[in-house]
Amino acid sequence: MSTNIRKVKTSDLELKDRLVSIQRVTKVTKGGRTFSFSAIVVVGNENGVVGYGLGKASEVTTAIAKGIEDAKKNLVSIPVYKGTIPHEQYARFGGASVFMKPASHGTGVKAGGAMRFVLESAGITDVLAKSKGSSNPHNLVKATFKALLELRDARTIAELRGVTLEKVFNK
Repeated sequence: MSTNIRKVKTSDLELKDRLVSIQRVTKVTKGGRTFSFSAIVVVGNENGVVGYGLGKASEVTTAIAKGIEDAKKNLVSIPVYKGTIPHEQYARFGGASVFMKPASHGTGVKAGGAMRFVLESAGITDVLAKSKGSSNPHNLVKATFKALLELRDARTIAELRGVTLEKVFNK
């Protein structure tokens, strides 16, 4: 299954960043232990554009800043239809697997942990989501992005099939 990645330019976008996870990492050397920090950050304009990044540094604030810069370089466009996703989607990355299902207006984002940050940053307001397997935030974010990138809206399907938009729904 091929995913068509829809890259987005960062200029003239009002992006909001969310810190998903920060971890202290230890490197044991001959001279003792060296501590550094790893941060995973999600940025989005809450209107279909979202990206994630990883930052590593010896200080927390520097790691977060590096994560935000990395996330801005990896922005993608997601099809959002009336505040929800166009269809059900399942994806897996590493030990984490995610399942997302469209929900009616007023349901809210029924997702936990790292998935919630990604979905809210993308501008999805109503969705039912479940994460299974690993709860590692890095793999959850990547699995959620994989699922979001495989989403296709009705207009894209009509173009791929070479038919009109009405014919997609009337079969």
